[in-house]
Parts: sequence; C-alpha cells; structure tokens
Amino acid sequence: MIQSLTHKVRTRRANRQLGGLLAFVAGAANAGGFLAIHRYTSHMTGIVSELADNLVLGNFYLGAAGLAALLAFTSGAATTAVLVNWARRRNLHSEYAFSLMLEAVLLLLFGLLGANLNALIDIFLPATVLVLSFIMGLQNAIVTKISNAVIRTTHMTGIVTDLGIELGRLFYWNRTHEANAVHFVRADRDKLAIHSTILGLFFTGGLVGALAFKHVGFVATLPLALVLSAVAAPPLWQDISDWLRQTEKG
Repeated sequence: MIQSLTHKVRTRRANRQLGGLLAFVAGAANAGGFLAIHRYTSHMTGIVSELADNLVLGNFYLGAAGLAALLAFTSGAATTAVLVNWARRRNLHSEYAFSLMLEAVLLLLFGLLGANLNALIDIFLPATVLVLSFIMGLQNAIVTKISNAVIRTTHMTGIVTDLGIELGRLFYWNRTHEANAVHFVRADRDKLAIHSTILGLFFTGGLVGALAFKHVGFVATLPLALVLSAVAAPPLWQDISDWLRQTEKG
C-alpha cells in the first residue's frame, strides 16, 4: 500500500489516499505553526490581504514579512515542479518522492526552530514563518500535480466551495419531467466523498496536531516526518538500487 502512494503510475485510489494523508499532515503542521508563531501559513489569501493593508497603513516591515512568506510559499511550489519534472525527464520512480522527503526534512527543521524560538526570537521567528510557508507551497504543489488540480490539501476554501456546490445539487428538487428533460440536476457523489474526506482529515490533523504540540511540544513533528519519509523511501530506494546496478555494469 505504501509503495502505491508515490508510484509514478498513478491511480485514482492512490491519489486520494496520498491526498488524505497530506491533508492530515497539513492540518497538523498548520496547527503547530499557529501555536508557535500565532499565525497560519497554509493559505495565501490572508497573507496577500495583510500585505496590502500593511502597505497602505505604512507598516512596511510587516509588509515585507508578508511578502517574504508569499515568496516562500511560491518557492515551495516551484521547487516541487522542478523536482517532479527533473525526475520525469530521467524516467525515475521517485518523481513525487523527492518533494515528500524534502518536506519531511523541513518538518524536522520547523520542530527545531519552534523548540528554540525563545532563544533567538528575532531570528528564529521569521525563519519559522518562511519554513512553514515553503512547506505548505511544496506540499500543495505535490497533490496538485498528482491529481491534475482536483485535490488540494493545505487550504480548504476551494474544498468547501466544491462541497457546497455538490450539496446544493444533492438537495435540489427536480420537480417536473419537462424541466428534467431540459436540465436534470444530479450531485456528483464521488466529489462529495473525496471533498468531505479531505476536509475531515485536515480538521482531524489540526485537532491531533494542536493536542500534540500543546502537550509534547515540537517533538510532535517527528512522527509526521517519519510518516512522510516512509512514504517517500520505497521509490527513492528503487532509484538508488537501479543507479548502483548501472554503476556496477559500467
């Protein structure tokens, strides 16, 4: 099962399983980030609005901080695109695993920074914001590329919107046969299921993450990083094994 999550030959089931796992991780990391720095970094809508407000109010330092978070998120997404396309051109098995392993490493870095915020707060606080923003951009791009933009995992606005649309279709009353012949309204129950699952797992990840970070501190990043590493390891090991065999033949 774990190997199928990052296999380069994708299935709908594998996409949804990976999307659900990453939604849980994003919810947990987002909750931990809020406890550490008192702000969310998984969605850029608030960041961009805050950037505009601070520029108008003359708070240029805060504006620069918002711009840096925006650029970090964008850089994370761009990094995933580079890693995936680099692996595809070389026909590697680990085209999605590189980004997941990098995310695992950065989650450990987030835990290290968060655990030492009080030591050098002027340095570690901005660094934590940038690391978290980069992680969220990196992860969101992974699932976006895998699912062709059908599944998102780090922000729920689009998920909730699509869920609302399908619920509206589900409860719509097709009253007359004449109108039904022109336009019959039917909910996409498949979309309802996947969007409900992603939303539920993001929320559950937030609950688990908040409880874990509250009670055990930033060591809570360790199980998240271990899970991502376990998912990323099989294709990476397969590529390493192939490279070693080619080296021996050469």
